[in-house]
Amino acid sequence: MMALPATMKVLGVVLGIVLIILIGILSEISVELLIRYSVLVKASTYGEVVQHAMGKTARIMSEICIIVNNGGVLVVYLIIMGDVMSGSVHHMGVFDQLMGNGVWDQRKLVILVVMVVFLAPLCSLDKIDSLSMTSAASVALAVVFVVVTFSVAFIKLVEGRIEAPRLGPDLSSKTAILDLLVVIPIMTNAFVCHFNVQPIYNELAGRSPQKMNRVGRITLILCVLVYISTAMSGFLLFGKDTESDVLTNFDEDLGVRYSAALDYIVRVGYILHLILVFPVIHFSLRQTVDALLFEGSPPLSESRKRSLGLTAVLLVLIYIGSTMIPNIWTAFKFTGATTALTLGFMFPAIIVLRLGHQGGLSHGEWILSWFMLILSVVVSVIGVIGNVYSIQSKSE
Repeated sequence: MMALPATMKVLGVVLGIVLIILIGILSEISVELLIRYSVLVKASTYGEVVQHAMGKTARIMSEICIIVNNGGVLVVYLIIMGDVMSGSVHHMGVFDQLMGNGVWDQRKLVILVVMVVFLAPLCSLDKIDSLSMTSAASVALAVVFVVVTFSVAFIKLVEGRIEAPRLGPDLSSKTAILDLLVVIPIMTNAFVCHFNVQPIYNELAGRSPQKMNRVGRITLILCVLVYISTAMSGFLLFGKDTESDVLTNFDEDLGVRYSAALDYIVRVGYILHLILVFPVIHFSLRQTVDALLFEGSPPLSESRKRSLGLTAVLLVLIYIGSTMIPNIWTAFKFTGATTALTLGFMFPAIIVLRLGHQGGLSHGEWILSWFMLILSVVVSVIGVIGNVYSIQSKSE
């Protein structure tokens, strides 16, 4: 959500909205196909269904992709928390505005405290259904963010205090074109949830593929509405000054009544949202690392010591990563062009094509699977090339 306004700045309003909808629909289709074939081969994890379709080597590759993708996302969450609470180069943090300069200016220290006090206890839970209440609360907080930002943007738009946004992509410079090459992979991060499909399906009451599909479609509609609202309102409010993490923009006067209070509500509310959703991503990360390193061992839920050990090691590595990566745009453009596209579209498409003869694959689904596979490969190659050129341009 926090990177989407910056993608809208690159793509323009019309193309940005169209791509959010199209990527969301393709992602939901791939999830439904993944559910069908996971149930067909009785796979309980993403890696297992990949192994049924392509063998053990492919399963290991898929698990590595999940680890890199989820680890990258969690690093991004910590970067956002640090930027918002302690401030960044160009923006003041919440603590600075409330209490002035102090020890809380040290981003690494603030992130460490948040991790130890809030994230570690939540991440130590053994079952994903233990996180149902925190997940519901995180969704509610995300909706609060959307309502506030969209309302402020709408008021200023009606009052004529917002310039007409650019409708199409920016092609005015080499930097803008390079950003255009990596922006679609960044968007794919917003919809990649495939590694959580099997764990959620396993614990779904009265589970069936049809019920899981209904869950997925409701989620898709909610996500598309939230993402479009966030991308548009953020871009409308801040225009060409929209940061890669739009949350850092909320340290200024929004030009409406109670602006200061709204700034705090938006930033503090979203930090709480990230704290509550962090353990959900961590859950699948920990499960995947366990499956990769301790294959054949008893389930992680039956070994409290192993579970806590993995949790501690992963949190330490994620913390170190958050201190080394400069911003969320850098993290998302690499994971989006590689692991996100692989997990969201490449592997599901190959699974369907390899197991299609067992699951009554229709001609239309066969064509769609090939389309997803080819599209993901092309976008991934373009995204990686764009990233390389972008790094070279900055170094020059």
